[in-house]
Amino acid sequence: MQTLDGQPCPMCLKKTLTLSEDAIDIPPFGKFFVFGMHCKDPECTFQKSDVESEQPRDPCRITFTIEKDKDMTVRVIKSSAAKLSFPQLKLSVEPGVDAVGYISNVEGVLQRFEQVLKTERDIAEEDEDKTKCKNLLKKIWKIKCGDVPTKMVIEDPTGNSLVVSDRAVVEKLKVKQGK
Repeated sequence: MQTLDGQPCPMCLKKTLTLSEDAIDIPPFGKFFVFGMHCKDPECTFQKSDVESEQPRDPCRITFTIEKDKDMTVRVIKSSAAKLSFPQLKLSVEPGVDAVGYISNVEGVLQRFEQVLKTERDIAEEDEDKTKCKNLLKKIWKIKCGDVPTKMVIEDPTGNSLVVSDRAVVEKLKVKQGK
């Protein structure tokens, strides 16, 4: 891993930003680069990360059905440009300014959603909102146990996302052209 310390942070403008780059080989898909930025100033919370394939890839839509608890270990690579969703749960993460790219596994992806739902449950003022979050957390727990099959869908216009499983269905993604 290569790092570069003392760079100017785009948020606080102090020279407390660390840039990092690492290369990971994922057979048979090739080399992926993991980029990161992290401000070390305790008053600044800026962080950004992304992943990029060494070889140009076509825009893609990846569908993976989580069927059993062993699927929790399936590796997931999500670029910051990708939308990741669980359609049956009506949960998604959209690309945007605050979006991050990462390498994880299915369990790690679900844990990211759990963290958000737990926070929303804890700050919700309406009982209906708390109940909705609690029910979604129960469904995620059942998915992680392998009791409830569900689909995970990644749509990536850059093609830099990947689900490392022979059960992942990869289709070309039609990218809307701007006018």
